[in-house]
Amino acid sequence: MIYRNFSAPSRGFTQFSHELIRHPRLSSHAVRLLTWQLSLPENARETLSRTAERAGIGGDAFTKAKRQLIAEGFVHERRVQVVGGRWVTQQIVSNVPLSCEQAAKFFARDPRLLHRASANPQVAPGTRNPAVGSPASPPTGGHPEEDLGENTSNLPEEPEPEAEAEEVVEAAEAAAPAAHDEPPTLEEARALVGVLPILSPALRRIPPGMRDELARLAARWLDAGHTSADIHEHLLRGLPGDGTPVHRPGGLVRYLLRDVPPRDVPPLEVPPRDVPPPVPEGPRLSARLQGTRECSGDHTQPMLFRPVADEAYCRECTAGNGPGTRRGCPPPDTVREGPGRAVMGR
Repeated sequence: MIYRNFSAPSRGFTQFSHELIRHPRLSSHAVRLLTWQLSLPENARETLSRTAERAGIGGDAFTKAKRQLIAEGFVHERRVQVVGGRWVTQQIVSNVPLSCEQAAKFFARDPRLLHRASANPQVAPGTRNPAVGSPASPPTGGHPEEDLGENTSNLPEEPEPEAEAEEVVEAAEAAAPAAHDEPPTLEEARALVGVLPILSPALRRIPPGMRDELARLAARWLDAGHTSADIHEHLLRGLPGDGTPVHRPGGLVRYLLRDVPPRDVPPLEVPPRDVPPPVPEGPRLSARLQGTRECSGDHTQPMLFRPVADEAYCRECTAGNGPGTRRGCPPPDTVREGPGRAVMGR
């Protein structure tokens, strides 16, 4: 249950109808703006925007409230040109809806709504000092007194029509390859730029007039060896990640594609240092015998030698002397390594 207490004011009040206060299509801001205007003194000339500022109504709310009042006929306004060439805005605020014809009658008969400005007085031209000397008329008729037989102009000679036509054809042929001289990656770059609105919602409002410029910038990246995936990844890294809106996506993409970095070459695979080298099969040789091979010839004891290429016989067997010529004593350039083994020096 709710109780209401109403005390009729004795002064400083304005009467409003219930239909106005409870209007179904007027917001609270519109009703407040209208009642405030109707409660002003009769000679007040306060504008609606000033009333909204005093009533604490914001810009968007004021625009919406004024649009509602105009649509319902409580407010009418027009722009007229007064004396002096100035344009003024005239407004009518009413407690009942008015039609356009009724508002026009109010504008026509109410002199307070016409802010006529007094015309600026015209200044009459003053007296001017006369020119020196007596007036004279310009000479007419006849020819200038000079010799026209000699041509003193330094104009270039006119080219022959055939030569001029040949020059035009040559210029057109030279310009034709230049017009079609487009980088081969331009079509791929255009396709790359065309999918940018799908790549990120922040790039949906790229102006169509900038796509050719962005495609040429992207073609430079493709010519440098970058792929389309590399360019897309670079653009995504350049977008703000904290939800900041991008007001000019075309300018941002142009800034990100302006400098072309060199393409990163993947480093060579280096085996880990902790992996030991493979152990060769067979008996382990000393550092002195590394790179030697056992001769396949018929020797009394195994003969090791250092091959020059991929030969299987030592120098003695290759020379044709046959194995076993010095079975009792190894050649002078062989070195024994341990019991039962000898190695031939290079």
